[in-house]
Amino acid sequence: MRKLQGIIVSDKMNKTRMVAITRLKKHPRYKKYYKVEKKFKAHDEKNEYKTGDEVFILETRPLSKDKKWIIEGLVNKNKSN
Repeated sequence: MRKLQGIIVSDKMNKTRMVAITRLKKHPRYKKYYKVEKKFKAHDEKNEYKTGDEVFILETRPLSKDKKWIIEGLVNKNKSN
């Protein structure tokens, strides 16, 4: 199972959070690195994580059409919450 680290960008859905994963990708011709961001829907059973929190997500069986990740734990809490 894959394990990724990202930041929660939306907490508007019930028991679901949108987590943005940012990584650096190298351009094949110019050899320059640029940022690529991808968003995943992750399951949060207790609705405990809020926007801005940095979390680990873990790949799991499909929970719905788009939701195939669960939030495993907190890395850093957002200070404005």
